[in-house]
Amino acid sequence: MQQVNHAVLQHLNPTQVEVEIYRADELEVRRGLRSELDEMWGFVKAKTHPRWLWHAIDHGSGKVLAYVFGRRKDSVFLQRQTLLEPCGITRYSTDGWGAYERHIDAEKHRVGKDNTQKIASKHLNLRTRIKRLVRRTICFSKTEQMHDLVIGLFMNRYEFGLPL
Repeated sequence: MQQVNHAVLQHLNPTQVEVEIYRADELEVRRGLRSELDEMWGFVKAKTHPRWLWHAIDHGSGKVLAYVFGRRKDSVFLQRQTLLEPCGITRYSTDGWGAYERHIDAEKHRVGKDNTQKIASKHLNLRTRIKRLVRRTICFSKTEQMHDLVIGLFMNRYEFGLPL
C-alpha cells in the first residue's frame, strides 16, 4: 500500500506543470503546483478515539497527492509535508488551522473556503462511499490498523488507480 501517488509524480515535470497552469489560468500567473490541504475526522471504537485522515490534493486536477493517518497534531502534519516534498508544491490552500499557520510560509499559504472547495467535495465523497467515515453510523473500525487499512486501500484503488 502506498501513501504517495507515484503515478502523478512520474509524470510531474515542473516545467510542464507551469506551462499547463499558464494555459489553464492566463489571468493569474502561477509559478508551480498548487495544492489543497485538509484533515478529515473519523473515529476508532468510539468517538472519544478520533483518527484523522490528513491528505493533499492537486488544486487543478483534484487528484490526491498524498495522505497520512494520525491525531490532529503538528507531528502528523509534518509527516504529510515530508510525503509532499517530491511534488514541488509552491502554493498551499488551507482552512487556516494552526499547524498550517505555524509550518507553511505566509507567501506560499492561502487561507479560505474559496480555495478549498475541491478537497471539501472529496470529503463528502469519502463520507458517502466509506461508511466508517460517516459521523452517525453503526459501522466503525475496532482497531486503528483496520481503520487505516480500509481507507488506505480505498485511496490506493480509487485515487491512485492501483490494482489491489
